Amino acid sequence: SVEFASGDSPRCRLRPNIFTRSPMYPAFDHTLIDVPNLAEAVGEYQQLLGIDYARSFELANINIQLRENPALDAAQITHLALLDPTMDGQGISPLAGGPRNIPLAKACTRPAEFRQLQSNTGIYAIDHLVLQTADADACIDLFGEQMGLRLALDQEVPEWGGRMLFFRHGKMTLEVIQNLKEPPARDFFWGITYLCRDLEQTVSSLDQLGIAHSPIREGRKPGTRVSTVKSHCLGLPTLLIEKP
Repeated sequence: SVEFASGDSPRCRLRPNIFTRSPMYPAFDHTLIDVPNLAEAVGEYQQLLGIDYARSFELANINIQLRENPALDAAQITHLALLDPTMDGQGISPLAGGPRNIPLAKACTRPAEFRQLQSNTGIYAIDHLVLQTADADACIDLFGEQMGLRLALDQEVPEWGGRMLFFRHGKMTLEVIQNLKEPPARDFFWGITYLCRDLEQTVSSLDQLGIAHSPIREGRKPGTRVSTVKSHCLGLPTLLIEKP
């Protein structure tokens, strides 16, 4: 089963923000997921997230947009967009992704403030989105020095053969994983971890909907509990997390 590094572990080294530049964008705006069949994907996510779909799924801290691409065999996270208040009503614009060509964009489809959300399954926000990279230092330069996102943690993980970064911004974390043994040919967004307030209630709701998941277990961060979602997740690595 998939296990994300759902936060700081006892071996993690927290670090103050070493960058003095103010963030260029106040929050994350949305993540775009391309899917082979839009109707099927919307149906799966409506059940999993427990909220209605208009033009996007509006979570407490970020929106999720789905787009049909029949050429795909499986869903893929196409880009992560940062919130640019000056673009209100002006669509989506590509954003330079640095030398690694990380798929980024900017848009204004939601307010920057954390929203209160009612969900039938208790899932209410994205805790973190995972980016796989071949160059962690390039990501530090892009997200930290250029964009001003707070680098909260920089950790070597020898048993995974890599390095992990945590950028915390606008009530969401961008987790960057550099695999030194098998670096990806291109940087790509890989998986999603969703926040829920009561994991027992959430998995009970998923059971009633016929959504497959792993047993609840302790997370990597002390005090957290997690469960891996195994269906209705568009085939993307998906984790649920409850924090103290």
